[in-house]
Amino acid sequence: MSGRPHCSELLDVDPDEASEELTEVVCLESELKDGQMMEVEVGLHNVLLVRSEGIYSAIGNQCTHYGAPLSKGVLSGHRVRCPWHGACFNIQTGDLEEYPGMDCLPCHTVKVENNKVYVSVNKKAARQTKRIKSMGSRVEGVIHTILLLGGGSASLVCAETLRQENFGGRIIMVTRDNLLPYDKTRLSKVMNVEDDSILLRRMEFFHKHDIEVWLRKEAMSLDTEKKKVTFDDGSVQSYDQLLISTGCRAKGLECPGKDLENVKMLETPEDARQIHVACMGCHIVIVGTSFVGMEVASYMTDKASSITVIGSSELPYQKTLGPEIGKVTMMMLAEKDVAFYMNDNVSEVRGENGKVKEVVLKSGTVIPADVLIVGIGVIPNSEFLQGTPIAMDSKSSVIVDKCMRTNVLEVFCGGDLATFPLTMAKDQRVNIGHWQMAQAHGRVAALNMLNIPTELNSVPYYWTVLLGKNIRYTGYGEGYTDIVVKGKVEEQKFLAFYIKDDEVIAAASLNYDPAVSAVAERFAAGNTITKKEAESDDLRWLKLKLS
Repeated sequence: MSGRPHCSELLDVDPDEASEELTEVVCLESELKDGQMMEVEVGLHNVLLVRSEGIYSAIGNQCTHYGAPLSKGVLSGHRVRCPWHGACFNIQTGDLEEYPGMDCLPCHTVKVENNKVYVSVNKKAARQTKRIKSMGSRVEGVIHTILLLGGGSASLVCAETLRQENFGGRIIMVTRDNLLPYDKTRLSKVMNVEDDSILLRRMEFFHKHDIEVWLRKEAMSLDTEKKKVTFDDGSVQSYDQLLISTGCRAKGLECPGKDLENVKMLETPEDARQIHVACMGCHIVIVGTSFVGMEVASYMTDKASSITVIGSSELPYQKTLGPEIGKVTMMMLAEKDVAFYMNDNVSEVRGENGKVKEVVLKSGTVIPADVLIVGIGVIPNSEFLQGTPIAMDSKSSVIVDKCMRTNVLEVFCGGDLATFPLTMAKDQRVNIGHWQMAQAHGRVAALNMLNIPTELNSVPYYWTVLLGKNIRYTGYGEGYTDIVVKGKVEEQKFLAFYIKDDEVIAAASLNYDPAVSAVAERFAAGNTITKKEAESDDLRWLKLKLS
């Protein structure tokens, strides 16, 4: 039995160097049973060896997202799911099958002789842990134009998917940002971030594949009949097909003093850097106990002089992760001297010399503050769609079907702005502001633009970082009525199942990998997890490797 790489594109290997392969015996045939995988070393190269349906295959072992070891993930059929953030890769080709990764994995040759398993690694190819899928460029004479409004992950993946499918027309991505598409999930986790370190692609990439990127430009109006978009600089661009992925912006306070200096909101890398500098050694107040608010509080624990968090609910994450996890979050941050004022709101921000001095709560409490960081929700960037025939819901999100199509022909929508039917939630219409879901939206929109019928079937997967520890979450837990917890939340090692109608609809974990990825695989396969199964002491189906 042997396995040859079926990669969409080998990593620019010179024909002269193709013979420069390093071959090593990595294990005995009997060491790896069917349906198993293991990490092996070939020279200095980290490789994932898999045996599935009697066939051996070998791909890179580092997830192309943040470098997690895939050998500690979940193997299901012909794909492996990352234990950290849920990206999936085909074990035979190395191709990316689920986000949040952007790139594919290198794959290597495997052969079995005399009960020994050999893996051959091309030395030049193996120097790179990522592989960009084969992409075309613009074809002379093709006049079809696809316009992508927004510079986030939905637009980027849409553009890349179009070129991967050899679309030869014009692709224009337009963003109000002054930066190429970047990893926005990093902003609240590493706030002194440099622009260059978070770019998802560099300008050379866009030039190479003929993807036009217009920066610092915002759509002001849309004429769907004439297929034209007017921008803030007065320019007009026509299109044949349109993706709207303009996302959301931070919601500000509505109270006296809201415009004082040092009232901050986190939207861009520049915002993150300004907040980082402004908070050093200062008294800071954070309004909002969302994931972003908690991440900022966590990041600032060794930087600010004092940190106070104000929340309108009883506990952080109360509606999403539940009271148990909200309590342990407060406990973890309180141990770092973070103060909480819950069931309260800001009624006034008082200043001195134009800068924040105090934050007054509705309860009457007055909190000294040098910096006030506001994280109380978002507003959809859909004002330019008012007056168009594009259907929106009561919250001004754009309504789409499973193909990311709006009610207007050749107009698609994706990312935080879209309200869509979620397969695993029995097609309930949802709005999910997850990075990974926006990427999936972009891919599905692109394929349907090219008349390749594709429905959205991705399972939501989210993560948040708290004092260096990762809470992972998969599914859609809105409306849950019960929680089943494995492990102990107070010991910061747990797996929580969210139950509705005697079925698991979501799961969250801390220090319980790869449990959430195993649950995500069950969801992705359309398999029900019953409450009885969640309550059982037999968790072998989760493929845990816990001591």
